[in-house]
Amino acid sequence: MQMRFDNCFDFAKSDIALGPLDGRYRSQVAALTNYLSEPALNRARLLVEVEWLIFLAENQILTGVTPFNEDEKRYLRELVASFGSEEVSELKRIEAETRHDVKAVEYFLQERLRRAGEQIANTDLPRYLAAVHIFCTSEDINNLSYGICIKGAVSDVWLPQLLSLVEQLDELAGSAADVPMLAHTHGQPATPVTLGKEIAVFAHRLRRQIRRIENTEYLGKINGATGTWAAHQVGVPSANWPLLAKAFVEHLGLQWNPLTTQIESHDWQSELYSDISRANRIMHNLATDCWSYISMGYFHQNLAGQGSTGSSTMPHKVNPIRFENAEANLEISSALLETLSATLVTSRLQRDLTDSSTQRNIGVALGHSLLALNNLAGGLRGLDVADQVMKRDLDQNWEVLGEAVQQVMRVEGLAGTAGMDNPYERLKELTRDNRVDEATMRDFVVSLGLPEDAQARLLALRPDNYIGYASELAVGNI
Repeated sequence: MQMRFDNCFDFAKSDIALGPLDGRYRSQVAALTNYLSEPALNRARLLVEVEWLIFLAENQILTGVTPFNEDEKRYLRELVASFGSEEVSELKRIEAETRHDVKAVEYFLQERLRRAGEQIANTDLPRYLAAVHIFCTSEDINNLSYGICIKGAVSDVWLPQLLSLVEQLDELAGSAADVPMLAHTHGQPATPVTLGKEIAVFAHRLRRQIRRIENTEYLGKINGATGTWAAHQVGVPSANWPLLAKAFVEHLGLQWNPLTTQIESHDWQSELYSDISRANRIMHNLATDCWSYISMGYFHQNLAGQGSTGSSTMPHKVNPIRFENAEANLEISSALLETLSATLVTSRLQRDLTDSSTQRNIGVALGHSLLALNNLAGGLRGLDVADQVMKRDLDQNWEVLGEAVQQVMRVEGLAGTAGMDNPYERLKELTRDNRVDEATMRDFVVSLGLPEDAQARLLALRPDNYIGYASELAVGNI
């Protein structure tokens, strides 16, 4: 029997979200809607159209269009600042007729110019309808709008969350800088470290990606249908259009790309998404390592700090849900970002519209990463260091000192001390597949006939103090 919902409430007729970012997790990613939602994109398009109109007037490019006075500029810019739910609905109605999103914004702005006299005395704005969107192809508006939106989303929302996470990691690394921990290379006991040093590795890795992301070139162009300013040159041959285009793009806070087809080539987007995806992968590594340390008992989970609950049936368990949720969302985010990065660099001949659909998923990709960042931060807040558990593991693995003994034997052998032959093989015989306790290791060291100072150094070693520069590395003192 196939179960059906024929007689149930029809969710499709409600405003219930299909995806988790606009449903279950809305509160955690809502800030991105100011930059990467469809209304946010249309607001940015309106901003570009308004600023282009003001720019042309101020530079007196068009005969008959004189520089606007302060009231007129204020009126035009307020259209962007006040762009809200009513304007979003109005724009939808216009687009239903135009069947073209950028054309709808053009008509929306022209209608506001018609009404300008209602608020500004003796204005000429209603005369300038033909100047709206003049010399622009849709991609001139779109690429600049996306540049503004993506730059804002990364700089104002996503990047501050990542910086906050790195600060958390720095604090944890500092507080655990001197907490010795048995390392596990290939999942097996290995040369000890400190917990702080291992956490500092992640902070260091993420900072490198942050520097790359902070140096992103947010490129833009405004050069017409095939990137040649052909119509511009014919329409106003006296203007230096490349120079004007550069000035306008920089006025919007972007960097000018002088050489394009109809579209800005999106290479900068590809680079940015690759960097964010790499940061995601590092955070994914952090999530899986924290999960592993929890499973090993090296971290205890604090429910109050983590803001989550335990198992639904096994009361002894606290599930590491924050790290598991982060892991899943980072995988989804990276998959989308890597697809964006791979596909946006390709356009058929001078233009196709695959990028139009693809770019509408930028918010989804960043949203899953932002959700993961929130979960990682919550997970880290809920961790207590179980230093006694780590100490117990160290005490049970004296064989990890075999590396130190072998290297001292090599050094002394090179210096001419007798009896230092085959150090690796001798330590392998002592330690491989054997659990070595303190007495066994000390007896072996004493039996070697080392010089007094070398023997003293080895006898002073314990698994919990064989940590090299780990403490200094944890706090950046190297």
